[in-house]
Amino acid sequence: MSDPNPSPTVEYGRNTNRADVLIIGAGISGMTTAIEMIRKGNGRNFIIVEKGNQVGGTWNDQRYPGCCCDVWSHLYSLSFEPNPNWTREYPGQEEILDYLVDIAHKYQLYKHIRFNTSVEEARWDDTTNTWQTKINRLGSKDSEFGKEYMITSDFLVSGVGQLNIPRYPDIKGVDAFKGKTMHSARWDWDYDLKDKRIGIIGNGATAAQIIPEIAKVCKSLTIFQRSPNWVVPRDDKPISQTWQNIFKYVPFVRRRYRAGLMDFRESFFDVVFETKSPVHEFMMSASKDHLAAQLPGEKYAKLREQLQPHYAIGCKRVIITDDYFPTFTRPNVVLETTPIEEITEKGVRVQDGTEHEFDLLVLATGFKTTQFMYPIKILGSNRKSIEDIWASGASAYLGITVPSMPNFSMLYGPNTNLGHNSIILMIEAQALYINALIKLIRSARQRGRNLRIEVKPKVTQAYNDEIQARLRESAFADPNCNSWYKNEAGLITNNWSDNVVQYQKRTSTIHWDDFDITGTGADEVKTEGKTSWNRVIEETQISNAAILTGLVTAAGAVAAGALYRSSLKTLLRS
Repeated sequence: MSDPNPSPTVEYGRNTNRADVLIIGAGISGMTTAIEMIRKGNGRNFIIVEKGNQVGGTWNDQRYPGCCCDVWSHLYSLSFEPNPNWTREYPGQEEILDYLVDIAHKYQLYKHIRFNTSVEEARWDDTTNTWQTKINRLGSKDSEFGKEYMITSDFLVSGVGQLNIPRYPDIKGVDAFKGKTMHSARWDWDYDLKDKRIGIIGNGATAAQIIPEIAKVCKSLTIFQRSPNWVVPRDDKPISQTWQNIFKYVPFVRRRYRAGLMDFRESFFDVVFETKSPVHEFMMSASKDHLAAQLPGEKYAKLREQLQPHYAIGCKRVIITDDYFPTFTRPNVVLETTPIEEITEKGVRVQDGTEHEFDLLVLATGFKTTQFMYPIKILGSNRKSIEDIWASGASAYLGITVPSMPNFSMLYGPNTNLGHNSIILMIEAQALYINALIKLIRSARQRGRNLRIEVKPKVTQAYNDEIQARLRESAFADPNCNSWYKNEAGLITNNWSDNVVQYQKRTSTIHWDDFDITGTGADEVKTEGKTSWNRVIEETQISNAAILTGLVTAAGAVAAGALYRSSLKTLLRS
């Protein structure tokens, strides 16, 4: 039988590039925003554009040897999508990516995602109160249909994150090396490391994961250290099948376990913000003891001196590892602390004139973390660019909204990174906040109106002044170290100034007088007052002692009831 409707059922000429919301990035931030749209009743009229070939963001991009997370697996997952089947206390890149792929399938996100697609620029249209975003097709076959096109959306969300664009070192001759060069974020697995002379520039968290792995197979490994890092034990171990089953079939245990992990991480907030506190001293002592235990005795005295930091712990990202220090005891590993003078055709020359020759040069030099949105051009109201707005350093109200950028929000934006807990906790709070804004704009559109919601400059300035004052008193501001938390002027643009719970509380309410709300639907919006919702509460609410007391009481009540029923039966029989 022939098809009674041979023509497309969608009306010819319908614009498939028109959406309520355009989300840039299919990493954790973009996916969570989309999922919350579905869960909160904001519909599925969204488009996600992703430069890569898969969901996962940084966990799809980062594929270097030893790549893993520094947050416990049960805490590095969405609260509403727990994974009882994590196989290790600390998850590896492959397992995290699998988790994110599974979530994308569950919520049917793939039909909304356009892979191998980049954003060149986004322009706000003051006449229609919409975003006009120029899209580039990166795939060769896709580009045959048209390399560029526009997406029109009522709302624009950036989920590009902070760990997106690799940063290459500003070293003389960086392009002169004739051997193989690879950035840690762009690892080439086709290159055989066996019997190779390798130099690695950088000794941060990424390098600390790569170094122990490649040292096992290479001929020689030279690590160029600019400054040492604070290192604490990792104590990673497998999660047994028994515990996986318990987490799966006894959800209370899993939730309680996650709450305990969050409590523990939150307790280390004072390490960074109370540099004279006992917990700060405890962490420094734990790190020193870890160094001494793994490089013991007079034999490693010089190494211990070279690897011991002399700045406040927390100023830079604290490295969590058990196999970094022991790698320096291998005969094929050298620590070079003399500053680099230049990169040559054969390798690296340091300032004392020594030239190290290599077959491979690994650049573990991180990302352009303080250049949010780079290289995307964002032009807001009156064609004001986000680059101009951030000329003195990136800032955003609650790390989410930016003045002169109507109907725009970002996740993992300025001053939302953490030095002590899971970023997923922050992302979930941001996604809820953003969806409250989206709901208002969608409601107006459904009534045939439009809305423009823009945070007031004075609100953003007051907020930024508040958090910067607090950050200046933290370990992040220690002048004795440089980190990716600061921009070139020393302004801390990346990290949050309090614990996670306080951020969750602040982002669970929108005060409408913080925003200028205009458009044809503005008269129907209550611009005074506030809109609040229940934040995701995951910290421990009831102590273990209270639970134990409750169980004992319950057990006593059950026992008493059983005794009463037994006595009653005896009495009736008599």
